[in-house]
Amino acid sequence: MATQTSQLTLELPEPARWGGRRPGAGRKRQPDSDVPHRSRPKFSTAPSHVTLRVRSGVPSLRTSRVVREVEASFSRGRARPGFRLVHYSLQTNHVHLVVESRNRVALGRGMMAICGRLARAVNRALGRSGKVFADRYHLHVLKTPREVHHALRYVLLNGRKHGRNLSRVVRLDPASSARWFDGWRRTSRTRVVAPKGPAPTIVPVARARTWLLTTGWRRHGLIDPGDVPG
Repeated sequence: MATQTSQLTLELPEPARWGGRRPGAGRKRQPDSDVPHRSRPKFSTAPSHVTLRVRSGVPSLRTSRVVREVEASFSRGRARPGFRLVHYSLQTNHVHLVVESRNRVALGRGMMAICGRLARAVNRALGRSGKVFADRYHLHVLKTPREVHHALRYVLLNGRKHGRNLSRVVRLDPASSARWFDGWRRTSRTRVVAPKGPAPTIVPVARARTWLLTTGWRRHGLIDPGDVPG
């Protein structure tokens, strides 16, 4: 005679659920970071102003050893497919770059390469190891001639903003790409002289290609090397 059996119910744990927003999820901000982790702005081929902040404890980037090492490193990596380093300025604890990129992917890859080169150059010059930058870079996409004019003036004259070389004789900042800039305005109230020391045999920056960086910014006039950016 056949006997009836009942089906057993297995008590299984709830399956893991992935995705969606969860409290405390995601990469944690570095203790000394002040750059929020927001999405990068969308853009097509355009110039950008990039700022990098150095970690506390890293000596000044404006020593001659660091400047020479950075120049040599930039000269070997100033351009790659879809990305070009057009201008730069080294300050005591931060760096300003003006770059061109074809799209967001090219920008990300180019910045990864240029930041790696910059960090290794700083460590070689200072005889140290470890991280150089405090957080990820801050990006401002330059969309108009006025924005590009302001960015060029701000980056190339940033040393004057920090109180250096404020006499009537203007010596172009040796820790920047100022000597390779062809948009200076000559005035009668200042005399412009080149940075001390020989210029590098290989230029550490690439020639601009975008209309905004070659022609557009000039609609707002050439840049006075005696100005102090706000």
